[in-house]
Amino acid sequence: MLFPSASTDPVAATAPLAAEAQSPARQEGAPVSPNEKIRIAVIGVRGRGMDHVNGFASMPDVTVAAICDVDTSVAGRALDAVEQRTGQRPAFYQDIRKLLEAKDIDAVAIATPNHWHALASIWAMQTGRDVYVEKPVSHNVLEGRRMVQAARKYGRICQTGTQCRSMQGTIDAIRYVHEGKIGKVFLARGLCYKPRGSIGILPDGPVPPGVDYDLWLGPAPVRPFNPNRFHYQWHWFWDYGNGDLGNQGIHQMDIARWALNRNTLPRQVLSLGGRFGYVDQGETYNTQLVFLDYEDSQLIFEVRGLPTPDLLGAKIGVILYGSEGYVVLTSYTAGAAFDRDGKLVTRFNGGGNHYRNFIDAVRSRKHTDLTADIEEGHLSSALCHLGNISARLGRPTPFQAKTEAFGDDKEAIETFARFQEHLVANGIQLQETTYMLGRRLRIDPRRERFVGDREANAMLTREYREPFVVPNRV
Repeated sequence: MLFPSASTDPVAATAPLAAEAQSPARQEGAPVSPNEKIRIAVIGVRGRGMDHVNGFASMPDVTVAAICDVDTSVAGRALDAVEQRTGQRPAFYQDIRKLLEAKDIDAVAIATPNHWHALASIWAMQTGRDVYVEKPVSHNVLEGRRMVQAARKYGRICQTGTQCRSMQGTIDAIRYVHEGKIGKVFLARGLCYKPRGSIGILPDGPVPPGVDYDLWLGPAPVRPFNPNRFHYQWHWFWDYGNGDLGNQGIHQMDIARWALNRNTLPRQVLSLGGRFGYVDQGETYNTQLVFLDYEDSQLIFEVRGLPTPDLLGAKIGVILYGSEGYVVLTSYTAGAAFDRDGKLVTRFNGGGNHYRNFIDAVRSRKHTDLTADIEEGHLSSALCHLGNISARLGRPTPFQAKTEAFGDDKEAIETFARFQEHLVANGIQLQETTYMLGRRLRIDPRRERFVGDREANAMLTREYREPFVVPNRV
């Protein structure tokens, strides 16, 4: 068994691949006949997973063969949607382990909470399935690298759910930048200006009927059930989510790194932030800055969870600054280029089908055909994790105290000044408030580890709850 059995005593998740456990679907490298339908299962269907269901069910060469969710109360909508569209009702599984024992599944699409992404993907790839996994692909840095290793070892196609990579408007904008049309790019700025309300404070309570809560927790520690740590709100708790930096922001982080043409981690990270404007049970930061140093270029990311105006026309977008102009991407599909004086030069616009790209790569058996291969997803997700590690290792710092954290970095100083102005505009009394000033961390990009910081390195992974263990070695 490659994963703990749903019907027998759990075994180690790192057990070797037994001969009898080889894929009940297609074997590594096996061609897919053009007339043969790809049989896919969607795992996690309450939110984003319904888009997976509808996207794959709309393709004539794909069959949505199964739906899997730990909450039986949300599965009916997905089952009905497929049946209404195709005339065939998929199988239903509450337990992913039972799903992966099935004989009629070629691929899985994973839209679970973040803390399940890596384990579900690795289990699926170990049993011979191709994988489409939502962003961020991982809950921590080490998980992402293990996913890349699994994809390569088992010859699996593994697509990251950063769909901007398949959108023609974004593709054209990045090509424009890479062709030197705005000169040398020295700064990529990602923006996640997405207002979020308070989640309030709710008491622990009984597990809702039809929910396998132990399975939902999976790799995470056991805690009493609380509705604020469950559907969607799990994003704001470190055990399961990564804040808006790793929720919405990963899309823009990915585009920013893509634009800088960087295929490694940076050499340094510094982050700061806090949870401002309300008191609730949420743990992650609703206002955050991340500074990533690539030596000759910089990536700055801004998260704002309180109401805010745009920056150069963008709220959830990316601004790319070059020596001869700049590009502003204002949505997943649209943007524009400007000269140094702010005069419009050209516009970019156009969509695409990320699900189709995945299916095409499943048929070709070439991971290089993917627009968002798992390694791209790992690197971009890791940038979010690095920022969160720095911030979480920070110290409470008064706004009124002068900080030397930025040295003579003019871009960082300007960004921090706007950060403070934003908080004041939302009624935050800075003289009575502190923020978490993160630890500046040096990184060895080749080893994907911090240099000389044991505490930070421990946060590159997590303590896993048996039997839901992401293996240290794939």
